[in-house]
Amino acid sequence: MNDTSNESEKLVGVEVSRKWFKAVCLEAGERLTDEYTIAADGQETFTQLVNFINDTKNRFGAFERIGVAVPGLVHQETKRIAYSTYIPEHETIDFLGKMEAATNLKITVENDANAAAYGEFVLGAGRGSRDLFYVTLGTGIGGALIFDGKIWRGASGFAGEFGQVAINSDGMKLEDVASSANIVRRTRNRFHQDSTSSLNKFDEEEIRLKDVVRAAQNDDDFARLMLERTGTYVGTAIAGVINLLNIETIVVGGVIMQAEHLVLDAIIKRAKELSFAPSFEATRIVGGEIGANAAAVGVALLSTENEH
Repeated sequence: MNDTSNESEKLVGVEVSRKWFKAVCLEAGERLTDEYTIAADGQETFTQLVNFINDTKNRFGAFERIGVAVPGLVHQETKRIAYSTYIPEHETIDFLGKMEAATNLKITVENDANAAAYGEFVLGAGRGSRDLFYVTLGTGIGGALIFDGKIWRGASGFAGEFGQVAINSDGMKLEDVASSANIVRRTRNRFHQDSTSSLNKFDEEEIRLKDVVRAAQNDDDFARLMLERTGTYVGTAIAGVINLLNIETIVVGGVIMQAEHLVLDAIIKRAKELSFAPSFEATRIVGGEIGANAAAVGVALLSTENEH
């Protein structure tokens, strides 16, 4: 690597979750050259992350800066993690300051949905777009907006909380029905009503999202119904985005997109039903292309914006 050339600069990004840590290395700003994932042990996350980042130095070679995507809201002025449902201990520490001191690296911290959106915008399904809305469907429901090539963060950096969007008059939120855990919950509550479903071979508590997806891909009508209803819920919320913003491109990512068209087709169908027709016709709704690496890739690209 030629350290004097921006075109050949090594970019490294890490995505943090409660269950695993994922790192990617990009050369020349866009070519994925290596990736590295380990399982978390379920204990205190900060020390595990420091050790993981130090391990990436051995694996990827020397680098001076790194991007870290976290499942939490990052306050743009203080750069502290203001809220994190899945790793709440991050709220109580100076995450950025302590991480830089422990790793001797320049670090950019970004919300994982924002990072994934940026990755898809630059290198994935959003390439060539000017404006983009990204939604991730997984353990939680996240969203992010990019206008004129820049992440739109809102007044404090908390824009894009798509899972909090109400989808009926009772105030039911999208995350209440469309996160992976809630898809499984809805499936467990109803699968015994369809004796023909292949899911009946499972004990109720054994059913996981991967089982629902696999059954649907094998033409199990009940499993397909569960995923299509998920798409309908998401499409209802996406229609609001289309109507309000007349957005150019919508990219749908996250673990639920392993089901591909089974969810995406239902999203598009419902969004079309509820959207202002001229706005819908101007919007492209597509699945993500980068997949599980989207957040790590996006935060690697964003790491070059570190100015603190």
